[in-house]
Amino acid sequence: MPINKGYLTAKKTPESDECLTPYYAVDPLLEFLTDKSKIIWCPFDKEWSAFNQVLTGGGMRVICSHIDDGKDFFEYEPDHWDIMISNPPFSKKDKVLERAFSFNKPFALLLPANSIQGKKRFQIFNNEIQMLCFDSRVGFFMNGDMQHVTEGTAFGSAYFCRDFLPSKLELRELYKYERALVE
Repeated sequence: MPINKGYLTAKKTPESDECLTPYYAVDPLLEFLTDKSKIIWCPFDKEWSAFNQVLTGGGMRVICSHIDDGKDFFEYEPDHWDIMISNPPFSKKDKVLERAFSFNKPFALLLPANSIQGKKRFQIFNNEIQMLCFDSRVGFFMNGDMQHVTEGTAFGSAYFCRDFLPSKLELRELYKYERALVE
């Protein structure tokens, strides 16, 4: 049987962290965002991101922040927000999860599905983690190509959540379609 070495050989550097989320991977979150009065903080996003576009299009109020704009997630926090949603840099997932839990607020963070394992993350999760998992892998906008989603990633992705879902595990189908992030 052939071995899938994709995840083992995938780049794990800060430069490879710029994998931008397509609209179809944000759409499933709208089902769980029923209170339009809540303010969503997207701490790794710019105004043109799929997170901002889908969430504001769904009637949510969104605050975007990004390190490029001097708003480093590990140092910056908006004055008022209710729920954190984003696709953080995978190379910093432990630090991101620690900080996300420290706010003691709901969140949904898109990460590699295998992030569920790990001694450090096990301690961080403290049995409070929820997951939104999909029937197929999420593709990403990569290498500056904002017109086409690169499908066939070497890993599955899931939203790691806290106080966001109605149960510990939610399964959903991804309705994939390709559309440009910047139109």
